[in-house]
Amino acid sequence: MEVEQQGRRPPLAPDRELRPDRAGWAPRARRLIEETHALCISWLEAPVRQCLSDAEQRLYALAERSRNPLEQQQCLYSRQLLQQQRAGMERNFVEGVRQYFNGVGAVPEPEAPIDVPRRPLELLDTTEHEQTVALDKLVARGEARHGSSLFELGYRLAVLVGLPPLEGERLPLGPHALAASFRGAMASLELSIEHSLLLLHSFDSVVVHGLSTLYDTVNEHLRADGILPQLRAFPTTPRTPQERQPRGGGSDTQPTAFNRQPATTPTPTAASQPRTDSIAVLDSLREMLAQHRAGQGALNNTDGGRAATPQELQLALDALQLHVSDVADQARRELLSAQALREELLGQLNAGQTDGSTPMHLTEEQGDTVELVAMLFEQMDRQLHHQGNAHSLLGDLQLPLLRMAVADQDFFNQREHPARKLLGVVTDAANDWLDGPDGDIDRSLEAKLIQLVERARREPPSTGLYTSLLADIEHHLGLLNRKAQIAERRQVEAMQGRERLEQARHRAAELMTERFERYNPRGLLRTLLERAWSDVLALTLLRHGEDSEAFTSRLHTTDQLLGQHPVTDRHLLQAEVEAGLQQIGMHAEEAVQVAQRLLGIPAQSPASQETTTTTELALKLKQRQRLGEHVAPETPAPTQAAAPAPSPTPDSPERRIRQRLRQLPFGSWFEFIDPTNGRITQRKLAWYSPVSGNSLFVTRRGLRSQEMTLEHLAHEMACGRVREMPPVKESLLDRAWHALTSHLRQITSNHATHSRPGAST
Repeated sequence: MEVEQQGRRPPLAPDRELRPDRAGWAPRARRLIEETHALCISWLEAPVRQCLSDAEQRLYALAERSRNPLEQQQCLYSRQLLQQQRAGMERNFVEGVRQYFNGVGAVPEPEAPIDVPRRPLELLDTTEHEQTVALDKLVARGEARHGSSLFELGYRLAVLVGLPPLEGERLPLGPHALAASFRGAMASLELSIEHSLLLLHSFDSVVVHGLSTLYDTVNEHLRADGILPQLRAFPTTPRTPQERQPRGGGSDTQPTAFNRQPATTPTPTAASQPRTDSIAVLDSLREMLAQHRAGQGALNNTDGGRAATPQELQLALDALQLHVSDVADQARRELLSAQALREELLGQLNAGQTDGSTPMHLTEEQGDTVELVAMLFEQMDRQLHHQGNAHSLLGDLQLPLLRMAVADQDFFNQREHPARKLLGVVTDAANDWLDGPDGDIDRSLEAKLIQLVERARREPPSTGLYTSLLADIEHHLGLLNRKAQIAERRQVEAMQGRERLEQARHRAAELMTERFERYNPRGLLRTLLERAWSDVLALTLLRHGEDSEAFTSRLHTTDQLLGQHPVTDRHLLQAEVEAGLQQIGMHAEEAVQVAQRLLGIPAQSPASQETTTTTELALKLKQRQRLGEHVAPETPAPTQAAAPAPSPTPDSPERRIRQRLRQLPFGSWFEFIDPTNGRITQRKLAWYSPVSGNSLFVTRRGLRSQEMTLEHLAHEMACGRVREMPPVKESLLDRAWHALTSHLRQITSNHATHSRPGAST
């Protein structure tokens, strides 16, 4: 087993106990079943959550429309029950799917003998019957909708375990297995029959209706691994000679042993529909390239010689990739231009040929693909913020993505092609998380991206491979984003806590100042009230509020200490003072000494009498750390000096900027420019206080970066040292794609203008 798995793609399921397992599986079958299970669980995660949310909305809508209070209460109860137990229901559903995967390869039990004694007749439960009927209808609709994909999937999984084609409940990804797992997960909710049917209807409309994407992904994944690569659910219609040219070394010969006409065979008119608009993307780009070459004469295909076949081109790309891996590390990471890439490929195609043999060249379509991929990577490199790790990863991905584009024309034609999505996700992640100017690099993400690129370079190009890689990196980025959100939330909560503490201290100081104006204490009493008892009031205000009984009691104690209220029980007053001082961190012995000396109560034990003078106690109180003074930022001091900004005039730009800042939502991004070296740092506005105007900026990983007031921020923006970043609506890949098409249109229009003298632009 270990020998077979070396050099192959690792299982996607990270935990052994969460993977399907069966003793009779061969090593290759075990690996592919585990990968199929991981793809299934990864795909089902979002639709199942959407299904449960849809059911909650339906229950809420039923409750609003209901005119019966009892029925309305039942709908709200079922909705609350679903909200409370949805996490457990999701786990039960995943476990049910895993159990169906465990059954792959199990020999069907023989039918019972005819002479088995008949069981006594029983009344059929109405609820069970209605759920069974609804489940059967759901399964029938799902199998009719996805019949061809289920047919191929049943054959491919059956080949892995050496059994007849899997179908019905024996197919772990089929509608029957998924619906039965979902029904089993619903059993713990104990819903009414109407609400159970509503939940099944949501599962049908949200999950089962969109299973075609999952089935196509799994079929492509198994086909890319060599599991019945030429299997078709029904005979294909005749194709043009150009379409008969195999992709990636495949053959057009159909295995007639597996051809079966399902009940949902498309009509001949549907099978021979013309190409859609999305298919014309590559043709449009090639046409613009042809017009550009006609004007410049560059990268023209040679007329003599023999055109390379797709298999020969893939072998040349593989050899070129191995050659690039042997050179220096920095050279391996450099992007190749279209001319250099074409010359390298021609060199590999004609390597080892004898003198006088016919040289090989690229076909027009192959040359266009090479040039378009090179131009796309060039545009993506221009969109990067920093020429660091993202630039290196682009250089590593250029040849693997070129191999995929050569093998599958849908790389250009489909926006959601997994290879294109992977290219965008990897470059965005490297550009945002690895190339920060402050050196804040996540090493686990760096290792994951390197592992992903190495796997793309090592394994043959296929849609299944890039679907697996995309799911892997998206899962890792999801964990990274959640960690950043948790860290940011902690920083915001800490900032809000300090904000509330400052407000409480300010209010306590105001109340203490009002009393000092009526009665001016001196000596130890004034030091106690200013340095310690003010913190006691602030802490009580922070915990209980200004209108609470506890805070009113503290104010009454304050007035008693100032002599504005009579003291009926001096020992009770001493206990209250000691309790308040201990709450702000003063030691019990010291609190007792301060209270006794302040109220003139003699010490209980002679040994402690006159151990500390009044002057020494006052000095200790002055040297004592105030409440909240120990709080310090967890990160080094900000690069920008938080000096107080001058007061803006009513018509100054700073005032307009400050009004704009107060309307910005949390999560807006800013660029801080260091005036000494011009270094640009991107920071996120995580929170600001509408009361004090203090703002908190964090890094992309959610760590504290800078704190400043909105006034100071407006001043820095007016001086040009800080600027607001516009919200990014497009990914780096989308911007590069638009730049590529715009560049081709521009050079094509310029050539057309120069070729027609007198034509106006």
